[in-house]
Amino acid sequence: MNATVIGAQLGDEGKGSVVDLFGETVDVVVRYQGGTNAGHTVVHHGEEYKLRLIPSGVIRGKTGVLGNGCVVDLEILFNEISELRRRGLDPDVRVSDRAHVVLPYHRVLDRAEETAKNDDSLAVGTTGNGIGPAYEDKAGRRGIRIGDVLNESALRRRLQYTVLQKRRLAQAVFGIDTGAEFDTEHLIDTLRDFGERLKREEMVVDTGTYLTEKDRDGATILFESAQGTHIDVEHGNYPFVTSSNPTVGGAITGTGVSPTLVTDGRIIGVVKAYLSRVGKGPLPTELDDESASEVREKVGGFGTVTGRPRRIGWLDLPMLRHAARVNGFTGIVLNHVDALGGLNELRVCETYKLDGETVTGLPSTTDAWARCTPEYRTFDSWPDQDWSKLQNEGYDSLPESARTYIEYVSAELGLPVYAVGIGPARTETIVLQHPLDS
Repeated sequence: MNATVIGAQLGDEGKGSVVDLFGETVDVVVRYQGGTNAGHTVVHHGEEYKLRLIPSGVIRGKTGVLGNGCVVDLEILFNEISELRRRGLDPDVRVSDRAHVVLPYHRVLDRAEETAKNDDSLAVGTTGNGIGPAYEDKAGRRGIRIGDVLNESALRRRLQYTVLQKRRLAQAVFGIDTGAEFDTEHLIDTLRDFGERLKREEMVVDTGTYLTEKDRDGATILFESAQGTHIDVEHGNYPFVTSSNPTVGGAITGTGVSPTLVTDGRIIGVVKAYLSRVGKGPLPTELDDESASEVREKVGGFGTVTGRPRRIGWLDLPMLRHAARVNGFTGIVLNHVDALGGLNELRVCETYKLDGETVTGLPSTTDAWARCTPEYRTFDSWPDQDWSKLQNEGYDSLPESARTYIEYVSAELGLPVYAVGIGPARTETIVLQHPLDS
């Protein structure tokens, strides 16, 4: 039996901790989309690991795979591997030969384009890591793939065309003085070193074949999404989205395995007990500055990759209903329940009012979503406390008002709760039902 872990909101739900928690019984953890714009944090034995590319399962010693749906910054990948080795781990990481490479000019152009959007309503809030431009090149059939990095003649041929185009774009459109980032020979020299290391460490695989063979041999595979459902390029609040598919369909196209292999198990929706996001776009349940600051300070509400303060909002059920439908969740993990303890006010958005009509799901356009007015249900809060004392006492040890909140969300979505997160560490999650138990 396999499983897929997917963010049900806008990212920042705590997917890394869920992968780490349920990764104990799996053999392979595979990231199937995204790049260094998505940070996952794992806390183990009091140590915090912030991962930008490597799948979260490596903290448990599992094989980590980056699928063809990822865009890979090789410098950051190898820096992460080196840092984990320095800290005493021995990560086994494989990379798809079809995965596209993030190149230095992608980062330059990413930042230049975001800066050029003088209309703030058009700015997405990109991390500036070159992810969007890399996916643009992929769709435009001018990208560089990992397989090209291993073949210098093919690499040179592709770069000679692409770099010339990028240099002209940088100079003519953005007025950039182009340097080494747009120099073909410099890029080839850099990528040659990366290619030699990829070969030496035998990291490159055809992920579709590799994962299918693992599955046939009886291995358990955990598919790990980056970011969240509502910034999926197809199903999110476009254009304030990422450039890939964090939803369950991305696990199929982003790895090259059969749909039945992905759906042979559980699809775990990770939900934060409140709402947060980094970047631009509508957020109908967003708290005012003072209330948001209170929550943010309690939970360290800053982006793993960007360090930017997260925007904070009340839990939004129309968003969760949309995510449950798109992904076919078999259950949820409700994280950060501890963060709501001690608040003077606790609300959940049950439905929206849009142009005088009640709406239970997510509108298809961003403009319509921005016009939605939340209709709230109010809940009793629960006292703040030392939540670590409850971690070994089970679900019934949680305050009654917290259990009422959890069970309400479960009933509204018609989904069981696999686990409840009451802190960042692996031991600070109460498991009600292990999704990989048959």
